[in-house]
Amino acid sequence: MNSSNKFIIAALLSATTLGAVSCKSSNAVKGGAIGGAAGGVLGGVIAGKDNTAVGVLIGSAIGGSAGAVIGNQMDKAAEELQRDLEGATVERVGEGIKITFDSGLMFPVDKSELSAVSKENLTELAATLKKYDETNILVEGHTDNTGAEDYNMDLSRKRAYSVEDFLTSNGIAKNRMEITAYGEMQPTAGNDTDAGRQQNRRVEVAIYANKKMQKMAERGELGDE
Repeated sequence: MNSSNKFIIAALLSATTLGAVSCKSSNAVKGGAIGGAAGGVLGGVIAGKDNTAVGVLIGSAIGGSAGAVIGNQMDKAAEELQRDLEGATVERVGEGIKITFDSGLMFPVDKSELSAVSKENLTELAATLKKYDETNILVEGHTDNTGAEDYNMDLSRKRAYSVEDFLTSNGIAKNRMEITAYGEMQPTAGNDTDAGRQQNRRVEVAIYANKKMQKMAERGELGDE
């Protein structure tokens, strides 16, 4: 285990003491699995270079009763996404949500055009994002290490922008979204097997409270949806 992953695990363990979010046991359901951690925003602390989406969600949890209120809202959103998304893994990460889409389901091989299945998934995602509109969205593109590094970086960027463009066309404001691309830089499995390479070809989406939502929670103005 490298030092950055140790940092992430330590941050996750310490975040449970904040009382911000109730952690749920993993559930293998239609949309994936729910877990637990801490929350954050893109401008906050990035906890380790090997998993920026998780780092963002860890980065600036507000904690306390306000964080718990945000966590309750995210619980509801995650449950909807679990129910509605096919072939995606949905994780409740503290005061936010991380979704991992398998690029093999989202895109044709070596292409950035969205598949029919991915369009259905992203339509469902957009519907949920509209209901929880005081949130920001980070979209990350990742590839395996097959081919040239520069090519993989460009492909991961194009795929992330394809997701952003589709969400925008379905009514999600562009200023809610941030796009990043990592190419082959952040593998989650070994690239020496077909299964590992498939796992590394992915798009990750982090959903987290914006500043307005955090202030509403602190003032007790964030009611049930």
